[in-house]
Amino acid sequence: MKLGRTMKGLALAGLATMSLAGCAADTGIVENSSLAVAQVNSITSFNSLTTNGNVDSNGNLTYLMQSSFNYYDDQTALHRNEQFGTYELISQDPMVVKYTINKGVTWSDGVAVDAADLLLNWAAQSGVLNTITANDAPYDPETYALGESGEVYFDCAAIGGGLEEVSQVPVIGDGGRSITMTYDKPMVDWEILFTSAGMPAHIVGEHALGLTDAQAAKDAVIAAIQNDDEAALIPLSYFWSTGFDYVSMPEDTSVTVGNGAYVVTDFTDQYITLTARGAAYHAGPQPKIESITIRNIPDSLAEVQALANGEVSIIMPQASSDTVAAIQALDGVTMTSQPGLIYEHIDLTFNNGGPFDPAAYNGDDATALLVRKAFLTAIDVNDMVNKLIKPLDPTVTPLMSQVFLKGIAGYEGSVAKNGSSAYGQGDAEAAAAMLTEAGVTTPIDVCFMWNANNSRRNQEYPLYVEDLAPAGFNLVDCSDPSWSARLGDGSYDAVLFGWIFTSMAVTSSQGTFDSTGGNNFSGYNSPAVDDLFTQLSGEFDHDAQVAILQDIDKQIFADAYGIPLFQEPGIMAYDSSLSNVSASPLSPQFFWNFWEWEAPATTTE
Repeated sequence: MKLGRTMKGLALAGLATMSLAGCAADTGIVENSSLAVAQVNSITSFNSLTTNGNVDSNGNLTYLMQSSFNYYDDQTALHRNEQFGTYELISQDPMVVKYTINKGVTWSDGVAVDAADLLLNWAAQSGVLNTITANDAPYDPETYALGESGEVYFDCAAIGGGLEEVSQVPVIGDGGRSITMTYDKPMVDWEILFTSAGMPAHIVGEHALGLTDAQAAKDAVIAAIQNDDEAALIPLSYFWSTGFDYVSMPEDTSVTVGNGAYVVTDFTDQYITLTARGAAYHAGPQPKIESITIRNIPDSLAEVQALANGEVSIIMPQASSDTVAAIQALDGVTMTSQPGLIYEHIDLTFNNGGPFDPAAYNGDDATALLVRKAFLTAIDVNDMVNKLIKPLDPTVTPLMSQVFLKGIAGYEGSVAKNGSSAYGQGDAEAAAAMLTEAGVTTPIDVCFMWNANNSRRNQEYPLYVEDLAPAGFNLVDCSDPSWSARLGDGSYDAVLFGWIFTSMAVTSSQGTFDSTGGNNFSGYNSPAVDDLFTQLSGEFDHDAQVAILQDIDKQIFADAYGIPLFQEPGIMAYDSSLSNVSASPLSPQFFWNFWEWEAPATTTE
């Protein structure tokens, strides 16, 4: 399982209108049917695997654009998609897994999906070929783009999540349609570590290497990976990492190529429209809706108003008492709620020379630890939850684990011994005493970042200012509408955002807390935690897995990494005339079964 960043509230809404009752031949797609959806944040990348693109808004887009070997339903059950391809566990020790793309599966430009794509996806997600790590300085785009200098670096959020254990280049077979991976050790989450073909190898090869023929580009990508050709891998890794980042329709639309049910046909800074591929699509179930438009509606109440006006059909706004009340006042609308696999948290930065970094105290780890503990001790999580979250759901209480969510086996046992009760109590006096013990000068400025467009987080910030000031901390407003692009760049000292679960993997949090994890934006480096994740990834006994996770949880709190805040309640509302709409607690939430959505058809005379 991976974790995806969320710019909560994720809110999606859609107006489905059927102007003709006819279906496109042999596809089941209702001709001229359309669905408009809205989300709080805009699309920023067609590649949701990069550290910059790894946000839920981009993930929803790529779920429509890219097929996969499997997917989760609304009960978190994993289903195989054998219309796209197959995967097989050849042996468990050594662990060997084979992935095969079906014949006839193509990218939207007609080029076959094959082993070149799978091999590039392995290179990107494993990081095995990288010659710098995620914690090194960012590369220079001028030199990387030319491939004349610099280092190989696939800037992938999945690095450190398990595929690094496939340390040898996978073997191509089946006439170029399959790859076979051999793991260095058995991996408990093997079935969900590698789930798609990733980005189109021929597009990456053409752009990065200046080629014009798709097959030549594929061959060049394969050769570069198999030969560990740094001169070619530098521009390939750079383009893979940055070449799909757009906020409006690119002049060269080749970067919008996908292998899924939909392709991008229009894109501005206000919306993006996708159109079904129809008979050209063979890699999964056909959708019934011909076109989907994703629109930006940042305000949750504005989404509810759009639903009331009949402009949208589904919304999943950030939960608040005002939003719920507004939905409940609507007629002809169905609202559902469930505990979401999304949690709010504050993370501290360990490697930017700021107040939580030992480097600020001449490398004194003990002083930096005391400052971090003081910060987390002064924050009053109960007060924030009582004021902002309980009016929505009286049952919500603070989350007190970094690796378990409530209701998951091991949560209660972990809370009992992880040390989380020392934090989040709003004890400014104890926090001030820690700063005195540390011998630091106060007030301590802390650059605090969050999404400036998020209304609830705008409400949270002044509460934290009030908590921290008496302890000796001066929170500096570093909010930014483009906050996600800054994650890990060292420009802030603390950040408030949410993680959303994308799968049910045992090692779900490894990419965040492992020192080389692709989602490790804090610069956190604990050899003890790294060793525990290494044990966990090869452990198949459930009780032993829980025990290891509890040890990881305890160490993270001991290091004063940050603080979890609460598990976010999820609400969805939709036009009651729609059929087959349900929300999954995992990302991509209600998009999980887009191919089953139906709306009443209307006909024209």
